[in-house]
Amino acid sequence: MEFALRQEDPELSSQTVDSYRYAARLVAGVVSSGYLSMVRSVPQMYRYIYGRAERATGTGRFREWAQRLTARNLRELLLAERPDVVVCTHAFPCGAMAEYKRLYPYDSPIVVGVVTDFAVHAFWAHANVDAYVVAHEAQVEDLTARGVPRSRICAVGIPTLPSFATPRAAKMALRAELGIPQDRQSVLLMGGGLGMGPIERMLSALSPMRNRIGAVVLAGHNPRLIRKLDGLERELGFPIRVVDFVDNVQDYMHACDILLTKPGGLSSAEALVAGIPMVLYHPLPGQEERNASFLLEHGAARKARSTREVTAIVERLLDDARAGRELRTAAHRLARPQAASDAADIVLESIRRIHRGVA
Repeated sequence: MEFALRQEDPELSSQTVDSYRYAARLVAGVVSSGYLSMVRSVPQMYRYIYGRAERATGTGRFREWAQRLTARNLRELLLAERPDVVVCTHAFPCGAMAEYKRLYPYDSPIVVGVVTDFAVHAFWAHANVDAYVVAHEAQVEDLTARGVPRSRICAVGIPTLPSFATPRAAKMALRAELGIPQDRQSVLLMGGGLGMGPIERMLSALSPMRNRIGAVVLAGHNPRLIRKLDGLERELGFPIRVVDFVDNVQDYMHACDILLTKPGGLSSAEALVAGIPMVLYHPLPGQEERNASFLLEHGAARKARSTREVTAIVERLLDDARAGRELRTAAHRLARPQAASDAADIVLESIRRIHRGVA
């Protein structure tokens, strides 16, 4: 998103802010660490809480308190920086900025919410947020049903870097550069920036194809996972390339034949644009389950419910060119390679409106 803004207007100044720094320590712990602990240890409980919050028609007291506290804590920063627009890519800061606009209605920036999942949770919906960028027309209906004016919602897609749409080199050249075997079909495994998910089980599910495949694991910020995967290549009998957090995910998507992953919103959008067939396994409760349902409904991914299904689906996609082609065609229909540019235009138009005195 920031890249697209600078492409559209090189003189634009911007700053990335972690909103949790301005929340109480309790709030940050509940929203971030609490979430991770719950989805790992008691996923059914998180699924229940998520669904209940999604169906809620009002704002809970804890949420109201957290948003109000964060809004007041942001006051000093916003008065010092005087931004024209605040772009929120997570529901928590979006709610805090909506509260900020309620507390300081005559001294507030324009607020744009950019939803980076294929489903909109109720926590995103605020009638006084100036504009929303969403992935698909279906989300427009979700937000309008919760009181957001239709005129404020733009279904332009989830912003991704332009490089996901256009490989910078041929597949085999990328494989040579990235250390991926060129004489085998290659499966890319991703667990998000934190390297979450049952990566070891997914790798074990690929072992029946050991004579024909290689695997690449993007382990993110997870040194524990990297240590656990050390030596697994000898046990499973096929080449496994493990890398930690990288900033060129697009190169790995363009170099590999299949993506085996959990359906994070941004990584799924990137895969759609890159045109790599997706096999989804073990989505986290809540938003990832909603993402999986959306992608499956539109025929843009396959979901494996067990390691046995992982084996069967991956094998079929590697063997049946038509099956892979069908997934890529569906992905192409959903992909929005211009989403970042379109979202940047929405933000810049908001700034122009301020300067024209019509905001």
